Amino acid sequence: MKHHRADAPFYIHLVSDATGTTLQGLARACLSQFEEVEAVERFWPMVRTDKQLERVIAEIAENPGPVLFTMVDKHLRKTLQRAVHDLGLPCMPVLDPIIKGLSSYLGVAPKGVPGLQHALDAAYFKRIDAVDFALSFDDGQNLDGIEEADVILVGVSRTSKTPTCIFLARRGIRAANIPFVPDLPFPEKVLKLKDSSHDGPLIVGLTETPDRLVALRRNRLRAEDMNPHYTENTYLDIDRVEEEIRVARKFFSAHGWPVIDVTRRSVEETSAEIQLLLQRKLGHKDQPELLS
Repeated sequence: MKHHRADAPFYIHLVSDATGTTLQGLARACLSQFEEVEAVERFWPMVRTDKQLERVIAEIAENPGPVLFTMVDKHLRKTLQRAVHDLGLPCMPVLDPIIKGLSSYLGVAPKGVPGLQHALDAAYFKRIDAVDFALSFDDGQNLDGIEEADVILVGVSRTSKTPTCIFLARRGIRAANIPFVPDLPFPEKVLKLKDSSHDGPLIVGLTETPDRLVALRRNRLRAEDMNPHYTENTYLDIDRVEEEIRVARKFFSAHGWPVIDVTRRSVEETSAEIQLLLQRKLGHKDQPELLS
């Protein structure tokens, strides 16, 4: 197998017989473990015929680099692996260890049908519905039907409420969010929900450190080219922001809501913690915390 200098850019080829989103996610997660490497991603989705695969192999030969693939057709797999092997490059079927492990445990052979995870099944439509729900109940703009939410996120401005709701929606979770503003009354309708029971939504408070919050707010104002006087108001005053966060935390605690500090967490990490809280609420009381 050919070796490559770690400090030089390299091509990585992602070959899939479906949309390839799973493959892209896995590849990027793995690449993130290597510091100071520069990968040039070549993405080849929906490869399902010999002719399509021939074009991909030609591109790999022209721009050599590791190949990751998720194809299930045996003929296409062998063709790709043989060609890449002849080029002296690594060729890795990234889902094989998972599928084989599950098959061994379940005692059931995999179907071997490309794109099954993207079939238009009930789960797919559930995700679409959840995205529509998140958009409809963003930033407290609508409370009519909010009791149908799985999760309601509450936090002061710029605590990643909206992106977290959208990420959860892509997992089929109905998520709404409501801003917490100390000087304004919080919606009584939400406070009356049975958030501590199995039936009502899980309500989660989001918070962040004052310095980080001020920086995010300032960047947002600059990005939106807001009037300069906004940079001088209490929205960016560090003392007022500290008080805002303190009042919000006290409010969350008074209602028994779990609180997540998003300062050092990505949207994905915050969403993972919320999903664990949901699991525990729905009966998995022994589910451990994902993140401390």
